[in-house]
Amino acid sequence: MTQIEIGGASPLFIVRNVPATLAFYRDKLGFEVTFEGPEPNDVFFGIVQRGRAMIMFKAIDVEPVPNYTRDIGHGIAAWDAYVYVPDPDALYEEFMSRNVEFWKPLEDNHDNLRGFEITDINGYVLYFGRPNDNEGQAF
Repeated sequence: MTQIEIGGASPLFIVRNVPATLAFYRDKLGFEVTFEGPEPNDVFFGIVQRGRAMIMFKAIDVEPVPNYTRDIGHGIAAWDAYVYVPDPDALYEEFMSRNVEFWKPLEDNHDNLRGFEITDINGYVLYFGRPNDNEGQAF
């Protein structure tokens, strides 16, 4: 039986302020804002997308809890999202031109991945990269 392809997963991040978060992803990371609402004067939910990567945000009057804050200093579960990028070097240069602050710079890491990490304005850590033996496959 042929396995049906699944296109991607979209994390939902709890955030302090949805409009500010949408602006960060749009202006700093080049995402398109595809939804904000439910009403123009009551924006507590939003969605951004760039390529096949989509991230949802919701403000529910609780503080965000990024993974690294629960990791208790072990450093083994910092990422809140892995975003597959076929050319992390080019994206790194783009983000540098947008004055994005990096959590970790572009590198080949010990997991045989090439990429970099950023934190968003809520403290979530996103890894943008690909496997070093790049065969066009995301995991």
